[in-house]
Amino acid sequence: MWPIILIIAGAVLVLVLILVALQPPEFTVSRSASAKAPAEAVFALVNNFQQWEAWSPWVKMDPNMTKTYSGPEAGTGAAYAWEGNSKVGKGSMTIVESRGRESIRIRLDFEKPMKASHIAEFTFKPEGAQTVVTWKMSGKSNFAGKAIHLFFNFDKMVGGQFEQGLAAMKALAETPARKL
Repeated sequence: MWPIILIIAGAVLVLVLILVALQPPEFTVSRSASAKAPAEAVFALVNNFQQWEAWSPWVKMDPNMTKTYSGPEAGTGAAYAWEGNSKVGKGSMTIVESRGRESIRIRLDFEKPMKASHIAEFTFKPEGAQTVVTWKMSGKSNFAGKAIHLFFNFDKMVGGQFEQGLAAMKALAETPARKL
């Protein structure tokens, strides 16, 4: 009886390992929202990490996390590091490209709960009196990342947080003081 159980368990393990190995080597999560505000107003909320305090969904997950800002206050070279509870982990972000009112590229370096580096990109597209903001994150998936993606819907999980952040950003950008 035990040999049969071991053979079945081994076969299941091999099947799971094959499924993990067949997962895509890269991932992308992307969400968009439209704000009734000029691109400058929305761009300013992303280009300065200190502005993230007002709209980032991760700040709400751990209001007591420690935050450190370095480099210029805004734009290319601005950096932000955090360390918090198990929901937000530990890591840093650096703006690697800031193209006024058009796009911002950020390098994300996670240390906890696991080490990873990704790229986040925000684009701002004026459409009449509105600005369409797209928040995208992409990166490579190592074997552990592929295993996580196999068992958890990463797009839904992270995408939901992007949606929360974009909704808060929209509300801020649409306040009369920001639209001036």
